Amino acid sequence: MFVLGIIPARFGSSRLEGKPLKDICGKPMIQHVYERVQLSKLLNEIIVATDDERIVTAVKNFGGNAQMTSVNHKNGTDRIAEVAKNIAADIVVNIQGDEPLIDPRMIDEAIQPMLEDKDLKACTLCRQILSEDDIQSPHVVKTLFDLHGNALLFSRAPVPYPRNRELYKSYEHIGVYVYRKEFLMQYVTMPQTPLEITESLEQLRILENGIRMKVVEVTIPYEGLSVDTQEDLDRVREIIKQRNNE
Repeated sequence: MFVLGIIPARFGSSRLEGKPLKDICGKPMIQHVYERVQLSKLLNEIIVATDDERIVTAVKNFGGNAQMTSVNHKNGTDRIAEVAKNIAADIVVNIQGDEPLIDPRMIDEAIQPMLEDKDLKACTLCRQILSEDDIQSPHVVKTLFDLHGNALLFSRAPVPYPRNRELYKSYEHIGVYVYRKEFLMQYVTMPQTPLEITESLEQLRILENGIRMKVVEVTIPYEGLSVDTQEDLDRVREIIKQRNNE
């Protein structure tokens, strides 16, 4: 199995333009992401997929691999598919370009089920939510899955409803996506689906088409922090600065 990791990195951002190139302790953010991803034991190749030559240059300057893609893609999935279609990979992993604290062991946990189950077309991650504020927040995407770990629903709503608290648990979806390449090429041609549009969650397209998607609960503490604002960037800088001084 050849496993390809692709990091979509878009220059434009309404809240933090050019964030892949924002400096974090002497390195652009995309370099921090790339170097963390390189520690994965199951990825055979890593490519940054971007819409801006400045990001390509930055990646090549630290010895990474980057490819230009169309500026017209609506989301990161379409962007990674453009890169993946010309590479002889079996499995494609979509790794967020704005999580410089990502733990590479989580990436491997998402890939492993795809190596073990040849019929599985897609896999992603989750963790238990312990904060009531996170349960109620529409910015924290929740997931429900069956007794075999297959996704039943992704929602911004606080699901499941805790009518009975005895067995109640809520899980946050973690946005690492693993696809069988053949399915990824099919997935990006599918029309948007009603729940996908309603919730603004593209992974619902998979479920609404009756396709099985595995959800793996991470076994390690999740310290991911998506950099969407200047406040997020400042927080990540402080965390990495403290780690460098330890």
